[in-house]
Amino acid sequence: MFKGAIVAIVTPFKNGSIDEQTLRELIEFQIESGTDGIVPCGTTGESPTLSHEEHDRVIEITIDAVKKRVPVIAGTGSNSTAEALRLTEHAYQAGADGVLVVAPYYNWPTQEGLYQHYKTLAESIPIPIVPYNIPSRTGVNILPETVARLAKIENIVGIKEASGSLKQMNDVISLCDNGFSVLSGDDFFTLPLLTLGGKGIISVISNVAPADMAGLVDAFEAGNLQKARELHDKMVPLIDALFIETNPTPVKAALAMMGKMSADVRLPLYQMSEANLGKLRQVMQDYGLIR
Repeated sequence: MFKGAIVAIVTPFKNGSIDEQTLRELIEFQIESGTDGIVPCGTTGESPTLSHEEHDRVIEITIDAVKKRVPVIAGTGSNSTAEALRLTEHAYQAGADGVLVVAPYYNWPTQEGLYQHYKTLAESIPIPIVPYNIPSRTGVNILPETVARLAKIENIVGIKEASGSLKQMNDVISLCDNGFSVLSGDDFFTLPLLTLGGKGIISVISNVAPADMAGLVDAFEAGNLQKARELHDKMVPLIDALFIETNPTPVKAALAMMGKMSADVRLPLYQMSEANLGKLRQVMQDYGLIR
């Protein structure tokens, strides 16, 4: 159901508030560049620092701006199942095409607890659900066997896999049927995952170089592995630079260099150090994104 190059879009801020006009402009930039879907209110969208009202508003703006041209997969995860239910219900009522639900963080649920968390969401709200596995941030790993159980639930349609393990990604693909979308949560693994049978990427780099990430996926699907590999190699230095500090601080700084938005992030994230900002600027220049 969900495939291709999907952007985990930033949430632009201005004077401490959401910059609604800039968010709409960023969405147009994405769609014009060939992006296959938009994820608002993910980690890259700084969802942990958004109030509930802001979270709901960002999703509503995104749905309105996209106007069904590509799927909107709203971030609605929480470490409280009740809160995830509320966020998911809002996204459903607002008209999202699906929801991205990060594994409950901090409270360390068991595999059965993870299964019951997602099962409760799926049985309560009839919207396509994509669990998000990122153990480095959540402290818990959704194991392939648990994903296989979840894949049997009709409206759990894929997973965003950011375990950092190609073996785990391969196991998930092997255990689930071909209709289940395994999406990379790490830009670097996009091409390797596609070769294993994955369906695409929920991407950070797409915020600044959407045409290249979309081009990589399109080239692979067209059987042009050489072009896909060339785009992969081209993007690797930029991917590295965008994670030189905690995401999304560098990608917001990069977008500011491109003149697209303010670099503002919310505490406890903080502006980049001058040394790392200089390194990012050099990579952006080498890539051709700025002069």
